[in-house]
Amino acid sequence: MGNLKEIRTRISSIESTEKITGAMKLVSAAKFRRSQQAIIALRPYSNKLSEIMRNISDAANTVEDMPLFVQRPAEKVVIIAITSNKGLCGSFNSSIVKEAHKLVKDKYDKQLQNGNVQFIFLGKKGKEQLGKTYPALLTNEQLLDKPEFSEIASIAEDLMDKFAKKEIDRVEIIYNQFVNAATQRVTVEQFLPVAAPTNTENNKLKNDYIFEPSKEELFKTLTPRILKLQLYKTLIDSIASEHGARMTSMSKATDNANEMLKELRLKYNNARQSAITNELIEIVSGAEALNN
Repeated sequence: MGNLKEIRTRISSIESTEKITGAMKLVSAAKFRRSQQAIIALRPYSNKLSEIMRNISDAANTVEDMPLFVQRPAEKVVIIAITSNKGLCGSFNSSIVKEAHKLVKDKYDKQLQNGNVQFIFLGKKGKEQLGKTYPALLTNEQLLDKPEFSEIASIAEDLMDKFAKKEIDRVEIIYNQFVNAATQRVTVEQFLPVAAPTNTENNKLKNDYIFEPSKEELFKTLTPRILKLQLYKTLIDSIASEHGARMTSMSKATDNANEMLKELRLKYNNARQSAITNELIEIVSGAEALNN
């Protein structure tokens, strides 16, 4: 009977877990649909603006007062790591942490030794796991719950200002790019300086533009807006990826709980049947002993 009680306790525990993971799956599914719609609506606008800037970026070579395009040795580096505030989303956060360590080791190990690598943590998990190793320039957890464009624009403006004043030389972003509910692609993008297109891209995209206003004025107006939107898009991408990863993870957890319940119930029924059979045998044996 002790074995039966133990199995019943396990069944009860797993049933509770199954209810929790099922509820979390439904909540994540609702959040995922909203965030998916947001990134799908934002991407065409963001891609078109980036395409326009690539098409006319040859102007940056002739504009002396375009500091955001200046390529210089990356002595002082800032890395933006976008994670989540909560766990239970599979490898979503660990992939970012792993990629961050790899990026620093492969490209900025010397800068790290000189104390010139700083992180901006957008998300609690990034701060918890990377903050022990790397100094934080900024930490913001609220943006994951309420992704306000004005707040992300303020961060972008501060980075652009520091870059223009040569307080930092390179800014990179690490985030999960949304593909679908089950797939998130860890992506590293250069934020500053603005990367010039390759020769192949120039040949493919170059157009004969008539500029009104001037090239200089156009770049001064467009570039900050596009960079703000780029950073905002990576945040929305990451949020959609997070909810997709959590929904998938909770779905698998619920399925696993159901499988375990089936096995435990079968085990419980077999053990109960065996216990009843043993009791019947004892009763029959006792009755025969009394008759004899």
